[in-house]
Amino acid sequence: MKIYLTAVIKAKEEHRTEVLEALQNMVTETRKEEANEMYTLHQGIEDKNQFIFYEIWKDQEGLTLHNQQLYIQAFGALVDEKLQEKPQLYLTEII
Repeated sequence: MKIYLTAVIKAKEEHRTEVLEALQNMVTETRKEEANEMYTLHQGIEDKNQFIFYEIWKDQEGLTLHNQQLYIQAFGALVDEKLQEKPQLYLTEII
């Protein structure tokens, strides 16, 4: 079953550029993953510190493997210091 994921990330203003670079690297690397069908990054219009990922994964196994990648773990190391709050993740399926 396909998995649809939306992730909302809010960078601290002083770290926005660094967070954006990390997110853009995640896009580049994630799109190479076999289980990834879509991985797009959006930036808020009214709040430039807000970033939103829209993702589609072939299955849970692929998403689990994605979360183990070094570039995802590297981003996780930024969370406490560079983000306003922990990313909000929404896993959904089409009904």
